[in-house]
Amino acid sequence: MLTIFAPSGSALKKVEGVDLGALPANAVWVDMVNPTPEEDHAVEGLVQIAVPTREEMQEIEISSRLYVENGARYMTAILMCGADSDAPRTTPVTFILSDHRLVTVRYDMPKPFALVENKLARAATPGINGESVLLELLEAVVDRCADILERAGADVDGVSREIFEPEGSARTGHARRYSDILIAIGRKGDLTSKVRESLVSIGRVVTFVVAEADNVKWSKEMRAQLKTMQRDVASLSDHASYLSNKITFVLDAMLGVVNLEQNNIIKLFSVMAVVLMPPTLIASVYGMNFKVMPELEWQHGYPMALIMMVFAAIGPYVFFKWKKWL
Repeated sequence: MLTIFAPSGSALKKVEGVDLGALPANAVWVDMVNPTPEEDHAVEGLVQIAVPTREEMQEIEISSRLYVENGARYMTAILMCGADSDAPRTTPVTFILSDHRLVTVRYDMPKPFALVENKLARAATPGINGESVLLELLEAVVDRCADILERAGADVDGVSREIFEPEGSARTGHARRYSDILIAIGRKGDLTSKVRESLVSIGRVVTFVVAEADNVKWSKEMRAQLKTMQRDVASLSDHASYLSNKITFVLDAMLGVVNLEQNNIIKLFSVMAVVLMPPTLIASVYGMNFKVMPELEWQHGYPMALIMMVFAAIGPYVFFKWKKWL
């Protein structure tokens, strides 16, 4: 799908009925979503750039993600998708700046694109160009990462409270509860790692843009915005590292709680075995069927054996309580 945006009054509007053979002269943003070969060829011919393939966008070498070719600047970043779902994912997105026009190539629907599109459709700065749209997109991506980290941090705090300060019957422990907590920790750890990956790639893109700003002669305001974005990315990366360490701590704590619960269960079985051992011994002795036994003809032998077994069971239990082993 090919979407073209051009200034219209004080906003950036979507151009309807785009002809692949005639790109509007005032177009400043060309957004390509799952482009077809025909759309690739049309944009390459009209904008005079080489649109990277999906396989090229997924390469991890820096030289394959940030480079200049025929005057166009290619920047590929890893963005978050589906962060609000149970299956967050990352996707490569390529930003191409050429002749003050921005071309974006993507194969998923990162939320910042829709946010920027709606924002610019309401109001856009006078003389908006591809560089301005790029900064808006990068800023929206950074803000989105901040929101995801903030929500993940709150969720991890909730999981931590559930581990260390359980309420009601949860204090006794339950296998399903522990399973749910471990699943929640795993999901937050996966989400945090994906956000860190996205922040690292965005940081590289911002650094690349800052280095290239001198060549394209950007305004002082845009340079200041880039510097601010660099600081935001650095601080968010630090926060993501802190959150990752916290998730590791919560996971270790959860595993420690599970081990304690298992130890308590094993201790209970061990105590029960010791408590029942003396009554079992008494029952074994008086369950023998030898002909000559002193108590074999005893009239009160059966109730006396029961009483002895009860006291033999109570004795170890009282001893364990006195030693505070229970």
